[in-house]
Amino acid sequence: MIKKFDSSKARQKRHARVRTKISGTPEVPRLCVFRSAKHIYAQIIDDVNGVTLASASSLVKDFDANGGNIEGAKKVGELVAKAAADKGIRDVVFDRGGYLYHGRVQALAEAARENGLNF
Repeated sequence: MIKKFDSSKARQKRHARVRTKISGTPEVPRLCVFRSAKHIYAQIIDDVNGVTLASASSLVKDFDANGGNIEGAKKVGELVAKAAADKGIRDVVFDRGGYLYHGRVQALAEAARENGLNF
């Protein structure tokens, strides 16, 4: 019997493997990325206290771009960097969520770096 490859399950395994090594602290929180077909989300998380410190996504009301393309990912990267700056966060650990560092994930990360986050 031929088994079909489940890419979602493979991503979850990669993410779990990465999360054993990466954890956010109050001093250096974790920037976590999730992408779907239509939208992209980013959160800055303190894993020690289990708190989301800042977040941004392509679902906010005043978001004028498409969250399913690179331009939208860049705007979300800018939004999350500005939200982090408002909270006084400069240094983060990047968690790509099991996705390849390519395309929308890469665009979000580079936009966040350009707007003041260090990772």
